[in-house]
Amino acid sequence: MIVAEAVGRALASLGVDTAFGVVGSGNFHVTNALRRYGVRFVAARHEGGATTMADAYARMSGRVGVVSVHQGPGLTNAMTGLTEAAKSRTPLIVLAGEVTEPLSNFHIDQDALARAVGAVPMRVRTAESAVRDTVDAFGTAWRERRAVLLNLPLAVQAQDTPGDAEISDLTRAAEERAPGPSATDGIAELARLLAGAERPVFIAGRGARHARRELEELADRAGALLATSAVARGLFRGSPWDLDVSGGFATPLAAELITAADVLVGWGCALNMWTTRHGTLIGPETRLVQVDLDQDALGAHRPIRLGVTGDTAVVARQAAGILDELRVTGLLEQGPGYRSPEVAKRIAAEGRWRAVPYQDDSHEGRIDPRTLTIGLDDALPAERILSIDSGNFMGYPAAFMDVPDEQGFCFTQAFQSIGLGLATAIGAALARPDRMPVAALGDGGALMGISELETVARLGLPMVIVVYDDEAYGAEVHHFTGQPMETVTFPPTDFASIARGYGLAAITVTEPGDLAGVAAWVSGPRDRALLVHAKVTRDRGSWWLEEAFKGH
Repeated sequence: MIVAEAVGRALASLGVDTAFGVVGSGNFHVTNALRRYGVRFVAARHEGGATTMADAYARMSGRVGVVSVHQGPGLTNAMTGLTEAAKSRTPLIVLAGEVTEPLSNFHIDQDALARAVGAVPMRVRTAESAVRDTVDAFGTAWRERRAVLLNLPLAVQAQDTPGDAEISDLTRAAEERAPGPSATDGIAELARLLAGAERPVFIAGRGARHARRELEELADRAGALLATSAVARGLFRGSPWDLDVSGGFATPLAAELITAADVLVGWGCALNMWTTRHGTLIGPETRLVQVDLDQDALGAHRPIRLGVTGDTAVVARQAAGILDELRVTGLLEQGPGYRSPEVAKRIAAEGRWRAVPYQDDSHEGRIDPRTLTIGLDDALPAERILSIDSGNFMGYPAAFMDVPDEQGFCFTQAFQSIGLGLATAIGAALARPDRMPVAALGDGGALMGISELETVARLGLPMVIVVYDDEAYGAEVHHFTGQPMETVTFPPTDFASIARGYGLAAITVTEPGDLAGVAAWVSGPRDRALLVHAKVTRDRGSWWLEEAFKGH
């Protein structure tokens, strides 16, 4: 068995079931080895798309994402997707061929490239260490939630491994993920703060997506309202105390209630400028607490009253136990906290953007993006998985299109790159084939990633792709008002014709009545994807954009 085959076999034995990539000479053998040992391989049309597909697949499946690329340019093409995964702490392995001869056209310092964007460079060093090196890379990705570049030197790939390497013991160690330490004193202090709180609010992030039950049980004891960061949207869906998203996408009611909190606890979320609206959602008297598995994350963006290092589910469960003990011993007479009948009534009536009145600005062959998105929300099945690209438009699907739970929203925006949305939707769709995949793109991002329309067609994904087309890089248009706009505005593009050229169904929407075409597609066989080319109004920037630009 050569090294390339041993690497593929080891990853399959570790439970990898799907890999993405673009195959060249440097990753040809390892990719075929993955397939030989039962791993589904999804060929993308660009390495950047492949890496983002693997990232989204990891987020939605709970598995380590794997992407296979050629040495040199294959890796450089993948870098934006790798940067997003690294910033998001997605468990991901990039298998990349590597040349070691300095005079080769393909030679670059691949370690330095990975390190520069926050990924962890590792390497299959020798034929003797190949399996162990692969298992170590998997363990780093899985246990530490890191994006790992596993370099595969070409000369080493071709060597014979010494016998049939036994990997069962190694794989068992790699698969174990410790919950991380918990600071007992910090948990006791957290419980005391909650015991004395009159208006507690929890904000859950990516690091709490596995902890809904524990957080809701603690919130019940403390009388806390529940919100999420954007990446964890939907986590508390169905709870009468769910405020939906905190931050730029927050409803006016959510912003009001979060700002009035006397104790605000961030669970596995960064509490960065997006989630806190540059700190304006933290009241002047609010006591801020942060719980995170990564000690370095505590207080990184905002001064905090208390930081607790530990797994969010473990910390919440232990804090709930302390509150129970206080109640049993008579040291705590817990009131309703923030959960009054009046607050419950307001959340039911005002807790979603669809309940906020607005003036429909549809006119002159362009549809208001709010009207468009509400119509799509009505037309598409509730069991959906929504993936959103970046741009001026992005607040509309994030706010006006509902999701069933935290598995219904995939948001690759840690790096704020446009062009990742379509690939995100493909990876998410493959992770959750039981749900309707919906991709929401701006026209700029759609054109950047448009080659992956062929991947959608080839895979036969029953996907809805919505292009919010304002014929511009809308964020720049509305940020630099009064300046020349020739560099960020463009002539019309017929996205519907382009989609049909790839073999997709397509409709153009300029007014609400055109959305009947979406309902017709939904009621049909759904044997091919549908692209909705929506010509949206462009007179003003979105409400969340004004908040976003405060950080620029």
